Amino acid sequence: MTESIKPVHVIGAGMAGSEATWALAQAGVPVVLHEMRPVVKTDAHETDGFAEMVCSNSFRSDDPEQNAVGLLHEEMRRTGSLMMEAAEQAKVPAGGALAVDRDIFSGFITERLSNHPRVAVERGEVDGLPPEDWDNVIIATGPLTSAKLGTAIGELTGDDELAFFDAIAPIVYKETIDMSVCWYQSRYDRVGSGGEGAGGAGKDYINCPLDKEQYETFIRALIESEKTEFKEWEKSTPYFNGCLPIEVMAERGVETLRYGPMKPVGLTNPHNPDVKPYAVIQLRQDNKLGTLYNLVGFQTKMKHGEQKRVFRTIPGLEKAEFARLGGLHRNTFLNSPTLLDHAMRLKAQPRLRFAGQITGVEGYVESGAMGILAGRFAAAERLGRDILPPPRTTALGALLAHITGDAEASTFQPMNVNFGLFPEVEIPKDENGKRVRGKAKGPAKKRAHTSRALADLESWLKPHAEAAE
Repeated sequence: MTESIKPVHVIGAGMAGSEATWALAQAGVPVVLHEMRPVVKTDAHETDGFAEMVCSNSFRSDDPEQNAVGLLHEEMRRTGSLMMEAAEQAKVPAGGALAVDRDIFSGFITERLSNHPRVAVERGEVDGLPPEDWDNVIIATGPLTSAKLGTAIGELTGDDELAFFDAIAPIVYKETIDMSVCWYQSRYDRVGSGGEGAGGAGKDYINCPLDKEQYETFIRALIESEKTEFKEWEKSTPYFNGCLPIEVMAERGVETLRYGPMKPVGLTNPHNPDVKPYAVIQLRQDNKLGTLYNLVGFQTKMKHGEQKRVFRTIPGLEKAEFARLGGLHRNTFLNSPTLLDHAMRLKAQPRLRFAGQITGVEGYVESGAMGILAGRFAAAERLGRDILPPPRTTALGALLAHITGDAEASTFQPMNVNFGLFPEVEIPKDENGKRVRGKAKGPAKKRAHTSRALADLESWLKPHAEAAE
């Protein structure tokens, strides 16, 4: 480890902590990475590996031209993201999405960080505020911050703890899916970057069709099922809208799921091509071997016995065996617009910097992205360089601006990256010099956002690269 530079301490080896550690180490700054697992377990994790994926195995869209999260993927790749490198090694077929084998992904990151010459890993809980001699700390403990550390942070900030519930989707053994009923197909036969699925190009998902009667029966079963009961102190905790339990969506109206995760568009059942399914449940490959598939969008708070009963009413899943059942865990996050400065430091104690979901971003990719920035900012601070936040026109900059001031503090909730966080962009003109209108306007505007973002990102990265030389 570099003797002349004092180490930065990173608490938590999830997505954000792993990315922050990697950014620091690659910048030449020694790091002590603290991870409490397996000494102290959480309600959601199953392993002691770094960057374990506890909900979906998907990083969502990988389209860098038309999708904000796909743009964020590309920005992360250009900043040297360890997550994106691991995803490339672990990706599985998922149409236009970037999905990975969880074990390969976590194993890759664990190996790279554990064997990095500038990284020292310490297993065990940091059970309060870090010691005063830790003068540069990144707290990336995610939504499952330990009770003792969470209490200490709450006492320091003087702010009431904010929290929401996050749910986990079940995983099915592929061999127990009835393929005489189900079929392989991506929506609109879209071919993705994860390689061919078991069904071939453009056939990355397994689809279970439901007619109207089956759909309505399924909805009733969801609503009437036994759910996990909350403790008294949890009852006022809201859900994050981007990860609602399937039965909560069902309660919002009988048609809600048909316009959400069960929409039947872009799919044709080869077993009955003349009849359009009333609704479709999709399963996405969860591991490299293709032996496990998760129910897309089917996060749930149903009790385990109820999950087996209800999900086995789905056509094609009557004999399904589950590698993992769904679950529910309580997440916590800071009111970051009030508490953090532009470099993600806690205003009340600037030696403490926060990253990841605890700052109020939602999603694996967004958490990792904030880890990259926290690591870069901490490295610049340790090396005596100016801290240069990314332009707000980039996905990285838009997320950072949202959590450090743009969002309304009184209504602050976890946020995925989206084009609504970006500054307005000029609508491009067509070949006749006129502004694009009609159906072409939306795609053209998205391309304008993404092209501007990547150009501005390159300008931001240039002085960083020169400083490192």
